[in-house]
Amino acid sequence: MSDNQPKKEISAIKGTRDILPDEARLWQIAEARAREIFELYGYRELRAPVIEPTELFEKGTGASSDIVTKEMYTFTDKGGRSVTLRPEYTPSVVRAIIEHRLDLQAQPLRFYYIGPMFRYDRPQKGRYRQFHQIDIEVFGEKDPAVDAEIVEMAHRLLSQLGVEKAMTLVNSVGCRKCRPAYGQELRKASMAARDRLCPDCQRKAELNPLRIFDCKVESCREVAATFPLISDFLCPECREHFQKFREYLDFYGIEHRVEPTLVRGLDYYTKTAFEIVAEHLGAQNAICGGGRYDDMVKEFGGPDLCGIGFAMGLERLLSVARIQVPKSSFVYFAYLGQQAKKDSLRLARLLRSEGIECLVEFKERGMKAHFSRANKLGADWVLVVGEDELKKGKFQLKDMVNSRQFEGSALELVSLIKGKKILE
Repeated sequence: MSDNQPKKEISAIKGTRDILPDEARLWQIAEARAREIFELYGYRELRAPVIEPTELFEKGTGASSDIVTKEMYTFTDKGGRSVTLRPEYTPSVVRAIIEHRLDLQAQPLRFYYIGPMFRYDRPQKGRYRQFHQIDIEVFGEKDPAVDAEIVEMAHRLLSQLGVEKAMTLVNSVGCRKCRPAYGQELRKASMAARDRLCPDCQRKAELNPLRIFDCKVESCREVAATFPLISDFLCPECREHFQKFREYLDFYGIEHRVEPTLVRGLDYYTKTAFEIVAEHLGAQNAICGGGRYDDMVKEFGGPDLCGIGFAMGLERLLSVARIQVPKSSFVYFAYLGQQAKKDSLRLARLLRSEGIECLVEFKERGMKAHFSRANKLGADWVLVVGEDELKKGKFQLKDMVNSRQFEGSALELVSLIKGKKILE
């Protein structure tokens, strides 16, 4: 390439995006609120690697699932191992429980995690190839009361983030006892209607017809509406579990609706399945989805531990949340000369040690330019440091919000800024 040719601009990879500082404030508030609420229920944070052995997701998520067959970011590393950027979190947590024998510890197996996931999905509004989730998991608790409690916990978080009109959809997807019979009938029905299904659902009809219910193609959804319902095949244990789950939802006052075609798109789900949707969002309206997976830990070679959890997509959650970002209050330093710059740095250290945000910029400016800059940035206070101030050991502090000015020592100004004392 010659020097005269324009250089190609490097931009973010398709399906990813930058979260810039103003928006990042919203993310920080949502994440902090989630941590606060989850901790109130006895959950503790677990941070698993972003990269895992590919077989972990093939085994846990399902070798025939759309995630594994079409969406995973999988590659061979320099050691010749097949590795994958995590498309979901649950298999990683199950691996961690088994690897570190967390089931032998006294602490409850209640975990939460916040971070990026990766799927080679078709980018569209609100969906990205690097996306972010808030997830929780509970292991070792079979009581349907915990199923209802995590739904209540999810609603508490949504409420505190200002999400309105959230509806809970529930279903039971059965267990190993009752699902095989349902699977046979479902396969018969889907194969009989195969010609009316999209190519992807034709493949699902043979491999796992339950996933046809997840298809977004309207004609497939119409066909799926004619299929047998799993509610007619539930064994007594699953039927009782689902009934008690709903009773506990009623106990919490959580409005919900049974959605007979609701399934989760992953192989490991048993019994409880639920989604929380914002009904004004349209087709892609799910904010939170979860369910129970009672066989997963054992299938991974671990102890016989049941599990249940949910995941919230942060991007979609923030698109419906109403979060008030508090205005940051900070002190801007207006100084003249090298000695004043050093004294500004010294004063800023003192103020910061008292929990006061300070901004000292290092571009040479006159006093008028300093005040113009402070006003443009929205500073609440301007602390003037010049020759006169240095000689007296007292500094001018301008209240930019109320157009008042004060003079005092550094400690006096600290008290003033923190609202403990007013100087006149």
